[in-house]
Amino acid sequence: MGILDTSVSGMLANSNWLSNIAQNTANSSTIGYKSLDTEFSALVDQNSGSVLAGSGVLSSTQSLNAAQGQIESTTTSTDLAVQGSGFFVVSNSAGDTFLTRNGSFVPDASGNLVNSAGYYLMGADTQTDPANGSVNSLAQLTTVNVQGAADSATPSMTGSLVANLPSTATTVAAADLPSTNTAASASTDETTMVAYDNLGGAHTINLYFSKTGSDTWEVDAYDSGAAAAGGGFPYSSGPLATQTLDFNPTTGALSNGSPLTFTVPGGQTVSVDLSQSTQLATSFGVNSATINGNAPGSLTGTTISSSGVLSFQYSNGAASNAYVIPLANVASPNNLTSSTGGAYQANSSSGQVTIGNAGTAGLGSIDSSSLEESTVDLATELTSMVEAQSAYEANSKVFQTGSDILSILNNLKA
Repeated sequence: MGILDTSVSGMLANSNWLSNIAQNTANSSTIGYKSLDTEFSALVDQNSGSVLAGSGVLSSTQSLNAAQGQIESTTTSTDLAVQGSGFFVVSNSAGDTFLTRNGSFVPDASGNLVNSAGYYLMGADTQTDPANGSVNSLAQLTTVNVQGAADSATPSMTGSLVANLPSTATTVAAADLPSTNTAASASTDETTMVAYDNLGGAHTINLYFSKTGSDTWEVDAYDSGAAAAGGGFPYSSGPLATQTLDFNPTTGALSNGSPLTFTVPGGQTVSVDLSQSTQLATSFGVNSATINGNAPGSLTGTTISSSGVLSFQYSNGAASNAYVIPLANVASPNNLTSSTGGAYQANSSSGQVTIGNAGTAGLGSIDSSSLEESTVDLATELTSMVEAQSAYEANSKVFQTGSDILSILNNLKA
């Protein structure tokens, strides 16, 4: 009977091995799939009293969840792959939390990112709570949605102007300076900059530079929308800002008067850095002039950085951070409880889930427009299948031999 019991345990163990090989082979093209490994351990009859009484073999299955699959590029920005340690945090329709390496996320009808197995990607919302930029708790996470982004308009708040004012210019009389806002107002030179109000409306800001004395200038800012018919002075309202600029007589560098601060009509206070402007013996010229802000723009797409920051991109060139996609890990990934669709849950053997920003605390990075392929090596699986089949056949031969022996014993006559 020992022969039969031992050979049966061998057939069961190798049958389990073949079952795992079949599972691996079937999922050789499944995104994020981690191959199964079959481990064998000897069984011993502890009650026999002999030095060694074999009782067969026992097989167990382990999922190699910590193995890194090959990363392949795709054309979908929301396809994600983990390079290194860690798992994406996902949830099912019931709200249960899982871990996965299947990053084939696409928006569903509601704009929620869901992978090919039906699990929803979880992230920290930084639109409503900027403090979520550092993620360390599952409680911070919500379903990532890429459809809720409205049109975006960014008001202007900062700017920079680098210009040269001619030191040889003629002084403008005080009564004719642009700050007087009369029909006779005149300036030495002028330029324009475009700023945006709170609703994204564009305002052309006219900047007038007037020499008032040796190494001293006045700069005045006006909203062009308030200009007289045909443009220019007098404006229907006074200057947005008037400021004195002082230049070093030796170097020509600006020594006083930066920044120029004014409020955009219907918008924010803008601070324009003039510190790099000069007064030299050459003609007036603007080397650079920039003000931040944008006109309204519609959502055109999303980008996801290696640290997991998901940003909305708009047609006006603006971008806004919307979510931080964290990674999670456990002390023993290979002992996670497997679920359908390449998802896992923590248990007492795997250890508790820890969560953090990608690229920190030993967690890997996130590759956008990429997917992690299955870790299955078909050549290895086919070789193992031959070995498992041979082992199963050998155990069946042993069983047959044991059966023949019993038959002989049953037929013995006194």
